Amino acid sequence: MNRSVYIITPTAQSGKLLISLGLMQMLQRTTTKVAYFKPLIDTQETRDNHIDTILTHFKINMDYDDAYAFTRAELSEMENQGKINEVYETIINKYKKLEEKFDFVLVEGSDFQEEGSVFEADFNASVAQSLAMPVLLVTKDSFNSVNNLVHNVVAEVHSFLAKDLNLIGLFVSRCTKDVEEVKQKIDKHLLRNEIVVSVIPNEEELTKPSMQEIADHLKAHVLFGRDKLENVAKTSIIGGMQLGNYLPRMQNDCVCVIPGDRGDLIVGSMLANISPQYPNVAGIVLSGGFLPERSIVDLMDGTQKPLPVLAVPTGTFETANKVANIKPRIYPANQYKIKLCIDLFEAVVDAEALSQKINSVQTESITPRMFQYNMLVAAKKMQRHIVLPEGGDDRILTAASYLAKDKIVYLTLLGNAETIKAKVTQLGLFWDEERIKIIDPESSEKYEPYYHTLYELRKEKGLELAAAADLMLDVSYFGTMMVFKGEADGMVSGAVNTTAHTIKPALQFVKTKPGFNTVSSIFFMLLHDRVLVYGDCAIVPNPTAEQLAEIAMSSADSAKAFGIEVPKVAMLSYSSGSSGSGAEVEKVRAATKIVKAARPDLLVEGPIQYDAAVDPKVGKSKMPDSLVAGQANVLIFPDLNTGNNTYKAVQRETGALAVGPMLQGLNKPINDLSRGATIEDIYNTVVITAIQAGSN
Repeated sequence: MNRSVYIITPTAQSGKLLISLGLMQMLQRTTTKVAYFKPLIDTQETRDNHIDTILTHFKINMDYDDAYAFTRAELSEMENQGKINEVYETIINKYKKLEEKFDFVLVEGSDFQEEGSVFEADFNASVAQSLAMPVLLVTKDSFNSVNNLVHNVVAEVHSFLAKDLNLIGLFVSRCTKDVEEVKQKIDKHLLRNEIVVSVIPNEEELTKPSMQEIADHLKAHVLFGRDKLENVAKTSIIGGMQLGNYLPRMQNDCVCVIPGDRGDLIVGSMLANISPQYPNVAGIVLSGGFLPERSIVDLMDGTQKPLPVLAVPTGTFETANKVANIKPRIYPANQYKIKLCIDLFEAVVDAEALSQKINSVQTESITPRMFQYNMLVAAKKMQRHIVLPEGGDDRILTAASYLAKDKIVYLTLLGNAETIKAKVTQLGLFWDEERIKIIDPESSEKYEPYYHTLYELRKEKGLELAAAADLMLDVSYFGTMMVFKGEADGMVSGAVNTTAHTIKPALQFVKTKPGFNTVSSIFFMLLHDRVLVYGDCAIVPNPTAEQLAEIAMSSADSAKAFGIEVPKVAMLSYSSGSSGSGAEVEKVRAATKIVKAARPDLLVEGPIQYDAAVDPKVGKSKMPDSLVAGQANVLIFPDLNTGNNTYKAVQRETGALAVGPMLQGLNKPINDLSRGATIEDIYNTVVITAIQAGSN
């Protein structure tokens, strides 16, 4: 069952808090523990009003600091420093901690500072996508006709759908037009999208300030009526004329701005409030720094229907202008407005349909940022020991520094200690000697027992003791022996050495897992909205049908181990289903049959073309009865030529991050790097290796 929803808006002053209040009320009726989270708030100087209102009114047992991730200033600074990925990591981390403690998390996107901020819309969309959450869109009525409103609302919906968001609900707030007409026309346009549409009429009282807001904004001294500060001031009137001319101009629930020395207008306003012949008065603001005479003060104090009376030092017209410019809000103490919001939500929103829509969302795919977050959390929890044989390479040293600083793994670097430490100083790297050890194979006390072990393992293959001693000076052999003996949990190499150099020792004495005959590889392809597994793109040049089947089964298991809950395996070829023929197609067809027979628990389809495997429309067209077509997340290439070129083409053309290759089928994790590997590649490969070691 889905456990979260993200509220997003493309406009300022959209009435988003009303939606949050209504949703929280709806959710708490069926869910025991509901958390509230805002990835971005305005500032730390004042507490965020939305967070305060939600946490206070619904008595949510969580700290204020846990309810947000960044302020605008912090986000801007991180973006300027090129640390936007760290922003997403922090947001995901804070969200996941709430998810662990609560049954449901209501996430509210940021409040716009200015109309139509492109960054704001993209940022919120990206966060929602990274968290793999269904989205509720809130927009407002600011148009002069029903058709213009509907046209713009539908355009906003399609713009967010184009961002690959799972948009399940739409709220049009502050609607000044016929609600049913607007809803029917929007429903007609969005019928095929299956979006729950709610149109909320404009409520004048929510757009006007309370006397408490007026007091706060004016920094006024409250003389009387503290218990009536929730009164909403719908209009204002300036007391600058004779009482006889002043009284007829009063309107219902008005705030009277009166010079403090105009006792006649003050008394007249109070009498009008208790008289059935005149409108109710929301409150009085005494301007000019004057207070009325003592007799009038006593009269105000003794009335049976006390009004909020405020005193300010500013002049009458300046005070009236300030009152007119107040942007009203909902705050924790204003129970009247909070109740008004919830009642309005419940009156017009089909709560049952919305609740069913939210609960029915199923997300089988995992987003790239969530994938990376899960990897880091898993690796940090496991705290494995990884050996890096190429200790003299600057990229290796930098990645090792980052891994140690993040407390992800323990590391051993192979090489000359003095040379390595000199490079570390030259590069200005953080260095944690408790987490990073350096071993020189030639001078190590382990050198002799290691080469004797190698000799015993390989003597039947004709290996001489002297040759074993020479081989053990090779960092690939030394590092692999550390893993073989359990003195390291895994190894990552290949930034300097070739793939053959890296994996040859592993094939000689670490060997394959029981039941496996093929060592293969996968890449985790982190696209903008999902994670795909590609295999094999690095090891087996031209696999047989049996090898292809083994690669498929290994890749599916690897995908599941790394958070892809339901692997859907596509056995790729140049034709789909039974439409094509030829030796290569038959090989894929035979491999698919082997997988289905050996692993009936797996969802597998083949032969199938790439577009039919990943594009829902093409998949439905070419293979309408397939459970994999259009939804594949594990893609098995028929040969190394196809796989290697495809992963590189996708990586370069789409900007996808290719994490790997990760070798599979070995008894213990040994992973190979490309010689063009970046620091990020090395970091990620070490993390993957640590998780493999923990899984083993």
